[in-house]
Amino acid sequence: MSATLIPESVSAAGTMRRNFWRGVWRVMKRKPSRMAGVVIVLGFVFMGVFGPMFFPDHLPGDVNQITDPPSWEHWFGTDPQGRDVLALVITGSRYVLLCAAVTAVITVVAGTAIGLFSGFKRGRWDTVLMRITDMKLTIPGLPLLLVLATVWKFGSPMQMGLVLGLLGWGGVARAVRAQTLSLRERGFIEAARGLGLSTTHIVGKELLPSMAPYIAMNMLISVTGAVYAQVGLFFLGVLPYESDNWGVMLNLAVFQAGAMIQPNALGYLLAPLLAILLLTLGIVLVVDAMDEIFNPRLREE
Repeated sequence: MSATLIPESVSAAGTMRRNFWRGVWRVMKRKPSRMAGVVIVLGFVFMGVFGPMFFPDHLPGDVNQITDPPSWEHWFGTDPQGRDVLALVITGSRYVLLCAAVTAVITVVAGTAIGLFSGFKRGRWDTVLMRITDMKLTIPGLPLLLVLATVWKFGSPMQMGLVLGLLGWGGVARAVRAQTLSLRERGFIEAARGLGLSTTHIVGKELLPSMAPYIAMNMLISVTGAVYAQVGLFFLGVLPYESDNWGVMLNLAVFQAGAMIQPNALGYLLAPLLAILLLTLGIVLVVDAMDEIFNPRLREE
């Protein structure tokens, strides 16, 4: 009997995988903008990983080309030190993306762990953890972040990502708890309990896979929040100077190069703004595609 069941189960699993990827392809094909979102996000990842190899951290400047307007040689012009603005954006993407990735991982891991434990265990643990979460959510995030940044002067994207992640898990914990409370009453969870399966097995093999798409979307959304937070802090000048950081570029473009009134410096202002907007757009399109892929009610078969 086992000799016939094993090939059948393998075949069924293979069929499910094929049907899944066909569904993904249908969703992407229906709206090409979603495929564009995937390309944009992967493009930024490629730029963050390999960009600094082609554009060193300390880019040489040309004193004869200070704040030049956009040209064929410099597509977005040059900065007040005569460096290519596009090269600065590409080089600065590594800091921005690394910080955003660390933030997203810590936010989602901490929020998911607390939300799962609270929603599944219920009782006293649920009450205590949710009161802590509520207290954390009532603390104004921006003033606290400004104070921490001013005092500690985060010196690396890892440190900054750690702080942003520890400040941002509350919303994810609340959302995951709500999902857990809904799923724990479903038939497949009741069946797993009836079979005497351990809590670890139920959470790891039943609950988490069911929430994986939701968790992945929260991770992508956390990336955009981290980008805005770090760029904002650098723009306000409360963090150590990094000439190729997008926030510092915006600060220098407005307050040093006078991009708001000086047409030659407009490219210096637009380049980091366009990078932020393009990255955000790519993430929004990917999240939209994931929502339809994993939510059958949204599919237009």
